[in-house]
Amino acid sequence: MAPFIGRILLATDFSECAARAQGYAVFLATACQAKLDILHVLEFQPGMDPDFPVNSLYLEQLRKETDRQLDDLVNRAKQAGLAAQGQHVLGIPSQRINEKAKDSDADLVVLGTHGRTGLEHILLGSTAERVVKGAPCPVLTVRLAKPPGRAAEAGQAAVPAGIRHVLAPVDFSDCSLDALEYAVQVAKQFGSAVTILHVLEPVSYGLDFALVHAAEEHKMRKRLETRLADLATLLTSHGLQAKHVMRGGLPADSILEFVRGQGCDLIVMGTHGRRGVSHLISGSVAEAVLRRAECLVLTVKSPKFSPGHKRVVLDAARRPV
Repeated sequence: MAPFIGRILLATDFSECAARAQGYAVFLATACQAKLDILHVLEFQPGMDPDFPVNSLYLEQLRKETDRQLDDLVNRAKQAGLAAQGQHVLGIPSQRINEKAKDSDADLVVLGTHGRTGLEHILLGSTAERVVKGAPCPVLTVRLAKPPGRAAEAGQAAVPAGIRHVLAPVDFSDCSLDALEYAVQVAKQFGSAVTILHVLEPVSYGLDFALVHAAEEHKMRKRLETRLADLATLLTSHGLQAKHVMRGGLPADSILEFVRGQGCDLIVMGTHGRRGVSHLISGSVAEAVLRRAECLVLTVKSPKFSPGHKRVVLDAARRPV
């Protein structure tokens, strides 16, 4: 099977969290024989004059230190047998990362995330979430392991143990089924087991517990169980170890609870990349999971597959529930 990832963009801020992301980027690039681009964004807000003497001096010092660190990362990647190159650019991190991903035709963006929540998230936002919304390809976000490891403190990228168990949440939208298709490619590449998870939201069934609603809910559950079983059987027929699970509750909470209980290595899930009013009203399950998950999260808004790719998750799986 031809690797489905040919070019990876690693975005780094040289933090301990970014060092762990680097480990996964090198791991994936090695497994897929992919080229590795390493990008650092010198954060510089619009409206500031880079030619102003004080700003110019600051940027020059920053560039020198950045070049040294990038050269170090590129050399390590080359020692691992990878085709790698580094670059630094000026601007707003999320914007420049997505621009680079588009310009380089990256198949995957890899970056670390600190997983901020609450007030800290409201005040500072998240570069990772902004990248996910605007990236032209799937995005792998890597949280910092707890407790911090000595390897990362010393500037060394942690070596991943592998990707043994992939969780693919589906709501049967085209977006989630595209993500399941991507999860299948990951599982084939790494020999991973796949669990397909569907979460039944209480709000979907109203608050009237009359018999007619109970009967409709039972029928709905049966239809969903059949759809999930069909998807798991389809994956099994392609040589994968697959099972399906249905749970109730709020999607993000149920996904994270399952991960904690089952020890998943990677969550692969779709995101609509909503912006503006739509995002404020509906929010994003993917963002909520990304912010709180302790395992890897791979968000798929614009899936990219290798030329000649034949879909496993067929169009028949996209019929209405």
